[in-house]
Formats: sequence, C-alpha cells, structure tokens
Amino acid sequence: MGSITRYILGQLVTLTIFVTIGLTFAIWLTQSLRLIDYMVNRGLPATTFFAFVALLLPSFLGIVLPIAAFCAVLFIYNKLLMESELVVLRAAGVSHFGLARPAIILGLGTMALVYLVSLYLLPLSYRNFKDLQNEIRNDHSAVLLQEGVFNTISDGITVYVRERGNDGELRGILVHDNRDELRPVTMMAERGALVASDTGPRVVMVNGNRQEFNRDDGQLSLLYFDSYTVELDQLGDNAAGRWREPKERYIHELLWPDSHPASQRFYRGLIAEGHQRLIGPLYTVTFVLVALAALLTGEFNRRGQTRRIMVAMLCVAALEGLTLSLQDLAGRHLEIVPAMYAGAILPLITALVILARNPRRRAQLPVAAEAAAQ
Repeated sequence: MGSITRYILGQLVTLTIFVTIGLTFAIWLTQSLRLIDYMVNRGLPATTFFAFVALLLPSFLGIVLPIAAFCAVLFIYNKLLMESELVVLRAAGVSHFGLARPAIILGLGTMALVYLVSLYLLPLSYRNFKDLQNEIRNDHSAVLLQEGVFNTISDGITVYVRERGNDGELRGILVHDNRDELRPVTMMAERGALVASDTGPRVVMVNGNRQEFNRDDGQLSLLYFDSYTVELDQLGDNAAGRWREPKERYIHELLWPDSHPASQRFYRGLIAEGHQRLIGPLYTVTFVLVALAALLTGEFNRRGQTRRIMVAMLCVAALEGLTLSLQDLAGRHLEIVPAMYAGAILPLITALVILARNPRRRAQLPVAAEAAAQ
C-alpha cells in the first residue's frame, strides 16, 4: 500500500469511526431514555439496564456504518478537492483508480464488518435482548406495572394500576384477559400487591370482582371476591419455547423457516428478511462508489461541489427508500426477491462504470493550470 493510499485511508477511517460513534450514541441515547425510568423509578437493577442498552447496539450498527462510510468519503474527498490536493496528485501522475483506491478499501472493509453484524451479532444480541426482556417480565414484573398506564404484559393481557404505594401496595387494579376472544375476562379490585412465589410472581387482589362475558349466548358472569390471585408467570413466554422474531434468527433460520405455526404464517416475511441480510451490506460499497463518482468525475469547480454532493445524498436516500420498499413487497410476494438483488447490484455497477471513465483531457488542462498558478 503506497504512502498516498495510507494518507487518504487514514483520514477516511478516522472520520468513519467518529461519525459512527456520533450517530450510534445519538440513536443509542434515544433508545435508552425509554429504559431510564424503569431504573430510576421502578427499581430495575443498574446492571440489567446497562445490559439492555448494550444489547441494542448491533440492531442499528448495520444502518449506521454504511452511512458513516458514505459521509466520510464525501467529506474527505471534498476537502482534498477544495485544498487542491487531488489536483496535485493527478499532476504527479496518480491514476484515477489510485485516487479511488483508499475509499474502495474503506468500503470493502466496512462491508465485511456490516456482514458480521448482520449475519451474527444482530441475531445474537437481539435474541439475548428478548430473552432478558422475557426474564424481566417474569422475575421483575413490578418494573413493568407502571401506575396510570395500561400495561400490555403479553398478547391479550392488559393490566392497569391507578397508584403504587411506597410499601408496594397496588391501588385501583384492573386486569383484562382477552386471550380467549369468545370469553373475555375483566377483574377489578380496590387494592392488592405483587408477591413472589415458587412458581413465579403473582398479583393478590383484595375486594373486587371478576366479570366474564360469553359472546356465544351474550351472558355476563359476575363474581365478587374478598381475595383473588392472578398468576403472572403464565403471562410470559418461556425463553426456550417462544417463537423467535425475524431479528432474532440467524440466516439459515430465515431462509428455511421451521414448522412453527407463526413461522408458516410469516413465511414470506422471514425469507425476505433473510435475503435482506445478504443484500444490505452490499449497499456499503455502493454508497462509497456513489460518493466517489460524484466527486472524482466531471470538471473541477472552484466555487465548490455543493451540487454534486447534494446529488450523491439524494441518490443514497433514494437507494435507502428503494431497499425498504422492495423488502416490504418481497414480504408479500416472493417473486420480488430477484428485484432486491437487482436494486443493490445495478446501482453498484452503474457507479463503477461512471467512476471507471477517466477524467476528460480537456477537463484536466484547466485544473493543472489553476494548480500551477497557485
């Protein structure tokens, strides 16, 4: 690797790291703010909180890294252009590909890192995240029961607590169980408490009633009670037996779904997600080539390259929108999957073709003259 390549590549890598840290921290902060209340006001252990937010990182690193590489290439090459360093390098005989080589190396390296995140780190971290969330739901259910809020504990189960006392007493409790749509159950009580047991957490309700509505015959059954217990361990899902969401699955689990009823129901969506895992990292190189094509081709303009930079940014935004649209369509019609690959490969080839064309001779002469005059 030549000294010029190392010089430009060093600047690109440094800026990519800084942009990645900045964007990651901003997104991570917005996501973690939702969990701070659980730690400050609901008693969630600090170690569990930090484990939560750490497991969130890979879920958006795959999006941040390609954007960071694109921004780094745009900024560094525009700076080199404005400071006439690229003009001097061209005058010294550095080829067109020689100028683009550092950015291409950055794009390939970042693409490999995105593949690592997409194929391994993302499903690993998100699987642990959901398992930890399920564990907290079972072992720290008090954290999930916020006062004055309809808390959805699981599908079909909603719990409302009007007020939580300092001694752990719950006041104004409402539990609605709609898992059996033909016989929904609503339980209300003046007060109660969340207690631990050998079988898991449970809510003990005092002075209330249990209402069960039978939709078949339209009858309402009403039971008044002095004390009633609701088992919360039944509201969670067993970590080993629960259905894994698409983000939790490795690539082979997406492309070849299991026989679980939910997997068969979302069969197309799982396959589309699997192909997106293979296609998504390719956009990293595409974004880098779009930035290079915008700044290394065409005539030099001393007033700046604002128009070319804006065109490059619009192209990247359009490609982001295209990949999301194609994935959504493929989730409903698997015939769209080849279009997903075409949407990633064709822009990459187009950017390569534009970049491969040498700068026109008549565009180089004025540039060299300007460099000599400075």
